[in-house]
Amino acid sequence: MLALAVLLCLAVGSHGPLEVAVGGWAVPLGIALGADGLSAVFVMTGAIIMPAVALFARRAFGSDPAETTQSFTFWPLFFAMWAALNAIFVGRDLFNFYVALELLTLTAVAMVAYGGTAAALRYMIFALMGSLAYMTGVALLYASAATLDIGLLSEAIEPDRAVVLAGGLMTAGLLAKTALFPLHAWLPPAHGNAPAPASALLSALVVKASFFIIVRIWFHVMPDAQSPWLVQTLGLLGACAVIYGSLLAIRQGRLKLVIAYSTVAQIGYLFFIFPLADGSAFALPWAAGAWTGGIFHALSHAFAKAALFLAAGLIIEALGHDRIADMKGIARALPMTMAAFGLAALSIMGLPPSGGFMAKYLMLTSALAGGQIFYALVMIAGGLLAVIYLFRPLNAAFAGSHVPEIAPVPKARQTIPLALALIATIIGLASSIPYQFLQIGLPEVLEGGTE
Repeated sequence: MLALAVLLCLAVGSHGPLEVAVGGWAVPLGIALGADGLSAVFVMTGAIIMPAVALFARRAFGSDPAETTQSFTFWPLFFAMWAALNAIFVGRDLFNFYVALELLTLTAVAMVAYGGTAAALRYMIFALMGSLAYMTGVALLYASAATLDIGLLSEAIEPDRAVVLAGGLMTAGLLAKTALFPLHAWLPPAHGNAPAPASALLSALVVKASFFIIVRIWFHVMPDAQSPWLVQTLGLLGACAVIYGSLLAIRQGRLKLVIAYSTVAQIGYLFFIFPLADGSAFALPWAAGAWTGGIFHALSHAFAKAALFLAAGLIIEALGHDRIADMKGIARALPMTMAAFGLAALSIMGLPPSGGFMAKYLMLTSALAGGQIFYALVMIAGGLLAVIYLFRPLNAAFAGSHVPEIAPVPKARQTIPLALALIATIIGLASSIPYQFLQIGLPEVLEGGTE
């Protein structure tokens, strides 16, 4: 899959946006798949993170007779999840998005159930309600335009009340799956209790898939239907998520819950692209920068969060728990693991030279250039709060001179989160590559900002 992702990126880089009719039947009779810069970078992100998590999970879901049920079910769920993610990233049809989302939800809920049925049930309830809202919106849109293909929809629909209502319903459903505040209640227990490989996949990729569809809807299908109240509402919810999630992360005593609430906070940044690149600003250069910065944040966050959750999983294996207060000296016992945690934390904090820094720099400069000081202040506050909640486990890990007794952790497994954390840093140093890719197939409403 990594080779195919590389070939896809090369093809998109050489020829621009691609589209193919499945089975030779052109839309609207058939189904089209497509790839632009946005699709290519998400497919590549998944093609790197999924194999890394698979290598990590071989020990946790191997051939241990005591875990035969989980070992038997994890791998089909894993590959089904990967297929669903790719179907979303190259999808061109709103109904096919729904089908892929349902498959993604099924696999994610099942993985969460490994750590507790209560968390999985809560996740399933939120996901099913989100699916109902999304599909209702899709039905309304089909009634208005008689097609669900993204390209045809963008040409056929007018921003009337029915279309706006459809967009609102689809967005509300997808927000529940993305876990944007206040629809985030399922995320902390799901991520905090699931096995480390499942937590890494959920935070890095699963919640990004529904965000990906939201971007497709509002920037590619119905950009003319955006209104000031919509973009500001999404932006304000994102701001609440940044502050609320960060404050709760500070209060947590378990490492995985700190990382889980950090995900709640970091998701909020993604929705700043809506007020920072709204309809009144499309002609300005910083609008495209805000959009690119938001997508760049999704990518850098994926690598950093996968590294953090896998590092936390190794700490749990070594100590038997993830209580921050009882982690003193773990850095001396697991130096590679804590190096991975520290590097990934730099990206979440938004410190240079990480990918998180470049993403937040693009959004921050866009906010300042556009006079949206409120969002700039929230980003700065969110960065400071991230320093506080991530410094706590780092401080505990490096405190004291005593080396705790731990269960053996193979160094080969420790290299996996370290490699992901290094990628989260490298994409900041080589940010021009993903930045240029994200300009391929840039939404038409933003193209004026790149001239």
